[in-house]
Amino acid sequence: MQKPDSLIFDMDGTLWDAVDTYANSWNLTFKKMDIKRIIGRDDLMQLMGMEGKKLTKILMPDYDDDRAQGIYMDVNEMRRQILPTSGGTMYCGVTEGIKQLATKYKLFILSNCAVGIIPLFITWAGINNDITDSMAYGENNMPKHHNMRLLIDKHHLETPVYIGDTNGDAEQTRMAGIPFIFVSYGFGKTDDYELTFDDFESLTKYYMSL
Repeated sequence: MQKPDSLIFDMDGTLWDAVDTYANSWNLTFKKMDIKRIIGRDDLMQLMGMEGKKLTKILMPDYDDDRAQGIYMDVNEMRRQILPTSGGTMYCGVTEGIKQLATKYKLFILSNCAVGIIPLFITWAGINNDITDSMAYGENNMPKHHNMRLLIDKHHLETPVYIGDTNGDAEQTRMAGIPFIFVSYGFGKTDDYELTFDDFESLTKYYMSL
């Protein structure tokens, strides 16, 4: 594997854990709409990283697509409202590691989230000056492999890698034709990777040594 010129990071399960805030955004929206439903952390854990259209079918099977998507849009608006104060838990070493890595690489964040969530995360983490660009599923409703190629083409990246925490991340990265780096502390499992790290400090140390 060649030395990368850029690192593209997944967000949820890779850089932070905001599942409790995400669950709360569902429950506040349901309460507002008088829907008798409670979403727990465990309900969302198995769905993290999933594209919005697939996620709504699983969480709201009794609603037609238009109604489910409408509710999901309201959930995302609620999420944008509460994230600046509720935030999430940064994984150990991420903020410091990102700042170090940014001195050596172009850094990107690419996530299957709604528009506006990544900038809120970047502000929460205090890494506004360290991230070159980001891309969210909500910008075009396209899968990760498509959006990886958009970032690669836009920034003329030659040897990027994608860093994520699920088998879905691995599959999408393969489809984009770039190496996949797995962080084992996140939400998922996979055996399909070029490199794996058990913590962010190890990842930072490795890439800073290249």
